[in-house]
Amino acid sequence: MPIDRAWQRARVTSRLRTSPVVAILGARQVGKSTLARSVAWRWPGASTAFDLEDAADLARLADPALALRGRQGLVVIDEIHRRPDLFPTLRVLADRPGRPARFLVLGSASPDLLRQASESLAGRLALHELHGFSLDEVGTRNLDRLWLRGGFPRAFLAESHAQSLDWRRDFVQTFLERDLPQFGVGVPSMTLGRFWSMLAHYHAQVWNAAEFARSFGVSDMTVRRYLELLAGTFVVRVLQPWHENLGKRQVKAPKVYLADSGLLHALLGLRTMDDLERHPKVGASWEGFCLTTVVGRLRVPWRDCYFWATHAGAELDLLVVRGRTRLGFEFTRTTGPSLTPSMRVCLRDLRLTRLDVVHAGSETFPLAPRVRAVALSRVLRDISPLR
Repeated sequence: MPIDRAWQRARVTSRLRTSPVVAILGARQVGKSTLARSVAWRWPGASTAFDLEDAADLARLADPALALRGRQGLVVIDEIHRRPDLFPTLRVLADRPGRPARFLVLGSASPDLLRQASESLAGRLALHELHGFSLDEVGTRNLDRLWLRGGFPRAFLAESHAQSLDWRRDFVQTFLERDLPQFGVGVPSMTLGRFWSMLAHYHAQVWNAAEFARSFGVSDMTVRRYLELLAGTFVVRVLQPWHENLGKRQVKAPKVYLADSGLLHALLGLRTMDDLERHPKVGASWEGFCLTTVVGRLRVPWRDCYFWATHAGAELDLLVVRGRTRLGFEFTRTTGPSLTPSMRVCLRDLRLTRLDVVHAGSETFPLAPRVRAVALSRVLRDISPLR
């Protein structure tokens, strides 16, 4: 099943035309290198690639200024997190008159990497965050497969559910035992593995640092660090709360999701759709999958995405804010959604442009002025990307 990530390629190419350095950031094995090769193959002019997991390429970059100064066209540097000291050199090269080269760097980002990149390349760097396959890319006929297996290319494309699950379990083990230590993470892999598994059971819930700290017998600060490590390497997503002066007590802690539904199901031990349908976390899994699908369809950065809740009980699963546009989304795993008092509060208090209730049925239909029930299977038809 060939998957052409055309819009991702077009987005990266467009950013390369306007920025001297573009970084593709995302989890390990999510397809960054494949996307970069696709961009380079179509690049009008010369292209050069360095893979920092290759000892020969590392040796070629022993003196980075000497190795990169004469390059023209597109220069791709994979696994940039292994050599964050390259960023000052890239800043100097990006400022040359005429900009004879553009640089495409790939990294399974860590917080330290992002901080050093932003400091060294301020005003010169564009970020493109790459996630797994989206519904746009695989089509609605593969909706259940995408939900069960997640979007990692090798997990989604595996010949069987069993092979997919084996790959995802191997990914979790390798990520904990090999990848995180390469980022300089000193937390024992067993500890982070327990924490990650515990997060799977709290998927789609409001973060409670004190509860996690009690479970691990450590401080609140320590479990926040664990969360930052997994979020900074793109395997966990932290959805920030929206709050403004409304005269109401609003929830100010974030919600936490595993970023990929397939990894969630692997950590929960779910092999088939039947296993998933029978599991008590099926509703939370559905919410996280819908959230990722809608944000991917809108093609908005996650920094524009929030949830909203009050201590009185009103809540909104997803709020997307782009300028004066405010789009609200509720996710419900039913076939007959209806307008609720909470939705009315959200419409009024948040001044929503539109509220879509994404459901498990097969039709899209109006519920009230500015409120629609949108079938997940019709998201590609009924929800358009934001420009």
